[in-house]
Amino acid sequence: MIGGASIKGVLNSILAWVSGEMGWGYMWIYVINFVFFIFIILSKYGGIKLGDKEDKPAYGNFQWGAMVFATAIDASILMLSMVDPLRYIQDPPFGTKPYSEQAYGLAHMLGQYNWGPMAWMMFAAPTIAIGYILYVKKIKVQSLSDSIIMLNGNKPWQRFFKTVVNILVVLGIMGGVGASVGLEIPIISKVLSSLTGIPDNLLLKLVLFTILFIIFTFTVFKGLKGGIDKLSNMHIWTAVIFLAIVLAIGPTVYILNSETNSIGLLIQKFIPLSTNTIPNGTPDTTQQETIFYWGWWLSYMPFMGLFIARISRGRTIRQVVIGMLTYGALGCMSFYAILGGYSLWLQKTGEVNLIHILSTQGQSAVIAAVLSTLPLKYIMFALYCISCFIFLATTISSSAFVLSSFTSLPLARGEQPSRANRMTWVVIFIIFSFSLVMVGGFETIQTFCTLAGFPLMFVVPFILYSIWKMLRNDESIKTIKIKRSELRDVRRQNRIRRKKITVERKNAVDGDLILSPDDHHDD
Repeated sequence: MIGGASIKGVLNSILAWVSGEMGWGYMWIYVINFVFFIFIILSKYGGIKLGDKEDKPAYGNFQWGAMVFATAIDASILMLSMVDPLRYIQDPPFGTKPYSEQAYGLAHMLGQYNWGPMAWMMFAAPTIAIGYILYVKKIKVQSLSDSIIMLNGNKPWQRFFKTVVNILVVLGIMGGVGASVGLEIPIISKVLSSLTGIPDNLLLKLVLFTILFIIFTFTVFKGLKGGIDKLSNMHIWTAVIFLAIVLAIGPTVYILNSETNSIGLLIQKFIPLSTNTIPNGTPDTTQQETIFYWGWWLSYMPFMGLFIARISRGRTIRQVVIGMLTYGALGCMSFYAILGGYSLWLQKTGEVNLIHILSTQGQSAVIAAVLSTLPLKYIMFALYCISCFIFLATTISSSAFVLSSFTSLPLARGEQPSRANRMTWVVIFIIFSFSLVMVGGFETIQTFCTLAGFPLMFVVPFILYSIWKMLRNDESIKTIKIKRSELRDVRRQNRIRRKKITVERKNAVDGDLILSPDDHHDD
């Protein structure tokens, strides 16, 4: 909270260096991770169950998907899905002319790429590693470092690097989740002020933080069952209702046509976007936004891995990964399809000059302007704010749950961290987020998100290596190999037997053991 201007300057300089010098690293780690898990789910390893053969999932598919989606996605998607496309049409990639028809098409698609399959697949690495150790190897897991097999030991260097990884995880979660709240509270405050006339001041922000704290306290005391799971259901339904209303009363045909076009563009541009480092020229908005989001997703990776793993016992690796892509990636893409499509339609038709509002008043004013165009705007605003609070509460409650697990003394199997520990992390999140609000600025939030995930980029390869070693030595895979080997032996013996019979028959014919008609005459 002290030295805001100087801090912002330092952070922006660091962000410029990371984006310019290490953008290739972000790109490659996501590509490698994506290809690795595509191979896993298409191979025999995808059928490995996280648990014993008789284990059944503790949550139904919808409940599981709701918890996965709600935990990873905070209120930022309700905000950025309206604003991001407006940035892209001003500075589109691939040499596209700004504000052209092609620029509008790309702008509608680009947010879906940054929140789509490539992003969600990053959560698979810690999820599968932790889930396998937890439910197949039956070893306690409290932190991400427990999933890196080369660090499992008591040698000094192993203890040292485990501590380093754990510190990076805590800093990453703090940076990612804290930055999310720091981004969202000022926007909610501004939108509330714009639509109701309540002064947008420090007091209003303190009231909003107090409401969040009350919600957090309730869910933390309830824990996973009865708290986070109930909040997740509310999260999904408020989001579905809000999106359905916008789609129904908005330019429905335009949104559906835009999304159909975006799916084709996403398939066509997937590889170029995944390797978009721009070595010859100045990085454009698309590349900078992708680096920002890749850092943000990496900061969420550790706590999402532990959280999803804890609720995935009884599911196969294939079910977990495909479920994440279905509920997570498709869920996020629907926000950009509908809310982003609506913003682009307002701009394209001249209903509202959102780009002018964005450049002169900021993204909070853009969101207020978009909501003001909807019928029954106060009801829609109330639904929007409720959704934002539920989104935030779910994410931070889950984060506090996971961080308290990281920082607890060894827990018994199935034991949850103490409420005091969980509440401590809730308070820390609130204080840290409030500090970011006081520093202010979207660029500052972007920097925190990008930098929070940067060190974790170097942890991912070790997690992938650990997964590969564990799956290669999995007992069920060994059993399949033994059975296949036995089957090959049986087939080989059958071929030898058939060959022997064929040879005997041929010898019998050549040796005149088969009588001719002349041999039957009587003497």
